[in-house]
Amino acid sequence: MMMFKSATAALVMALTLTGCDAANEAGQKAKEETAKAEAPATLNPAQQAYADANARMHTDMGAAIDPDADVAFMAGMIPHHQGAVDMAEIVLKHGKDPETRALAEAVIKTQTAEIVMMQAWLEKRSVKPALSPDTPVASDAVDHSKMGH
Repeated sequence: MMMFKSATAALVMALTLTGCDAANEAGQKAKEETAKAEAPATLNPAQQAYADANARMHTDMGAAIDPDADVAFMAGMIPHHQGAVDMAEIVLKHGKDPETRALAEAVIKTQTAEIVMMQAWLEKRSVKPALSPDTPVASDAVDHSKMGH
């Protein structure tokens, strides 16, 4: 009889947990459907460019974090700064506000200089950060004069 009660209790627990999993899955699915319904059907070119730059930056920042804190900082800041440069280039291509465009130009200048410094610091220590294949680096910098500024 005692064995029957234990088996029954185990079965009740299993069914309860299964029900919880199903409820959690249903709740998650409802959240995803709501997010899809609220999201715009298509992104405009500037939104898509920002989304792409953001995804690339976060991928590169999380790639192969070095155990040495100094190396991890330098290697992580390169894609972080490159993300700022990418965003600035997007606003120069799509933005209209003169103040925003001036800030974007300053960001490109300062962040690119810092990327060059960080790359040199890593090269001096024979460290090559892991980056996405489509991530530009300071040596491959975009010719900003062709962008109308």
